[in-house]
Amino acid sequence: MTFAVRYYTKTGNTKRLAEYVAEALGVEALPISEPVNEQVDYLFLGNSYYAFNIDPEVKDFISTLDKNKVGKIVNFGSAAMLNSTYKKVKAEADKVGVAMEQKEFHCKGEFKGIHKGRPNEDDCKAAAAFAKTFVK
Repeated sequence: MTFAVRYYTKTGNTKRLAEYVAEALGVEALPISEPVNEQVDYLFLGNSYYAFNIDPEVKDFISTLDKNKVGKIVNFGSAAMLNSTYKKVKAEADKVGVAMEQKEFHCKGEFKGIHKGRPNEDDCKAAAAFAKTFVK
């Protein structure tokens, strides 16, 4: 299995999760400004809700993905108010023909004092454990 990890963050929460995920997979966590040029079985994509949607930069990133290079997107992230971004990411992935893994990781994230300290160490370890389930 081959992996890549990309993330988008405004607060640092998703970057923190991405670093744990990447370490578990033996790859580097890179921001979405770094394209996926290599062939990967799984692209772990970290993101969150901003103004009740995924950020336009995440949408733009997904639009650049090559369905012949990316097997599946694995969604992960955190949010203070809303839950998973899965449906929003899948809608964008469907436009370019990249499949989505049904399993995902999501936890609470701190924003303006809500869920202070999240994602915490336990959340990060849970993200890493989730990622390890893909290593065969």
